This record gives sequence, C-alpha cells and structure tokens, in this order.
Amino acid sequence: MTAREEERALVNQIEGHLLLSATREEGRRAAARLADRFGWLTDTQRVDLERHFETEYVALARRSWQRTAQRAETLRQEYEQRYQTLRLRLVVGSVLACALLASTALISLSA
Repeated sequence: MTAREEERALVNQIEGHLLLSATREEGRRAAARLADRFGWLTDTQRVDLERHFETEYVALARRSWQRTAQRAETLRQEYEQRYQTLRLRLVVGSVLACALLASTALISLSA
C-alpha cells in the first residue's frame, strides 16, 4: 500500500469514527427526548429504554449507510459503463474522421 493509500485509509477510518460518534450522540438525544415523554418510568427503566433506543437508532443509521453505499456503487458502475461507451464512440468517430480526411486528401492528390 502506498503512502497516499495509507493516508486515505486513515482519513476514511477517522471519518467513520466521527460519523458513528455523531450518530450515537444523536441517538442518545433522541432517546432522552423519548424517555422524557414517559415520566412514569423508573430510573432503571429510563436507562434501559434509552440504551435500547440508541442501539436501534445506530443500527438503523448503519443500514441506511449500507444502502447508500450500495446505491453509490451501482451508480458508479453505471456511469463507468456509460463513460466507456461514450469514449469508444469518440475514438471510433475520430478514426472514421481521420480516415475520411485521409481518403479525401488521397483522392484530391490523385485527381
């Protein structure tokens, strides 16, 4: 692995950690808001509800990220295929244009 690839891998790890940390914090805040609606909960029940809610919140976010990553990969493949098709058309068109110019020049010289 090159130094650049190692740097990119490290940046990806840091971004992933920060994203997960922010999502957990969002989950904690959402769990606290939910638990506040249930004033009759004991402290133990409240902590348990918040813990379960946060776990489900993070799991939901993770599934969403996975779907997004899968869709991004699908789009990348589609765009790459389209790019290759357009590139091939451009090359073929350029070769045909050069052949046409060369044949026109040869006809002009022989006439």
